[in-house]
Amino acid sequence: MSRIGRLPIEVPENVEVTIEKNRVVVKGPRGELQQTIHPELIVEMQERTITVKRPSDDKQWRALHGLTRTLINNMIVGVTKGYTKKLLIEGVGYRAEKKGKGIQLVLGYSHPIYFVPPTTVQVDVPAPTQITVSGIDKVLVGQVAAKIRSFRPPEPYKGKGIRYEGEMIRRKAGKAGAK
Repeated sequence: MSRIGRLPIEVPENVEVTIEKNRVVVKGPRGELQQTIHPELIVEMQERTITVKRPSDDKQWRALHGLTRTLINNMIVGVTKGYTKKLLIEGVGYRAEKKGKGIQLVLGYSHPIYFVPPTTVQVDVPAPTQITVSGIDKVLVGQVAAKIRSFRPPEPYKGKGIRYEGEMIRRKAGKAGAK
């Protein structure tokens, strides 16, 4: 059995889960998420506990077993607590500011970059060198944070660019002096 897939998922009191043939819908205080699952996987709900079972021990089903359980668990956590990613901007003159529905980034290019996130994701700028991406969908929050980071990934010589909070940048030595 999959170590992750066989773990039961506890459903909090303020969350409503609907399991149809190949769709799981989760409604909570922060919103609603839905996920399509493989029709041959068995998702059962007994009282306030969800379990995922697979039809056989083939490699395909072992892979889908843990994935499906994790996706359902991420939806429940998303509608109760939500997900947040923090980005840090390093570099002289590099900054971000909130403009309308999106953010404007000044990252050393000849032009500022204006980025508008999807409607279900909120992007805040608590300080000119910090960006906070938050929402209920873990995948979408990660994709938006990765997209913002891709505008100026951190470089290894001076460490300038946009990086995740807690991300370590491996630094390289610059040119060696003349001998």
